[in-house]
Amino acid sequence: MDISLMKTAVENGNIEWLKHALARMLERGISRAIVKQVLIAGEIIEEYADHKPYPSALFLGWYAGEPFHVLASFDRQSGCCFVITAYKADLEHFENDFKTRRRYGDSSID
Repeated sequence: MDISLMKTAVENGNIEWLKHALARMLERGISRAIVKQVLIAGEIIEEYADHKPYPSALFLGWYAGEPFHVLASFDRQSGCCFVITAYKADLEHFENDFKTRRRYGDSSID
C-alpha cells in the first residue's frame, strides 16, 4: 500500500465511508475528524495485501491523547481511500504500545 498516496487522498477528500464503518463509528462515538486524523498522521501497524477488492491496512493514531485504530483500504487506480471500520484501541486486545495484539483470547474487533 502506498501510504503517501493514501494520505493525499484523505487530505483531498477522496474518501469513501463504508456503511459498516459509519454504523460502528456512530455506536462508538468516533467522528470523521478523528478517523481522518488517524489516517493522515497515524502509522500502519498491520498490512493486509491480500484483502479484496483492495489491499488494506490497520492504522494507529492519536486524537486528544487517546489511541484509535482505523482499518482502511486504498484503490490506487481511482486514488480513493475506503474506511472499513474504526475503534478506540484498548489494552484488552493490544499490548501497551497499542500496536501488538495480545496472544490470548479473541482479539478480533470489527
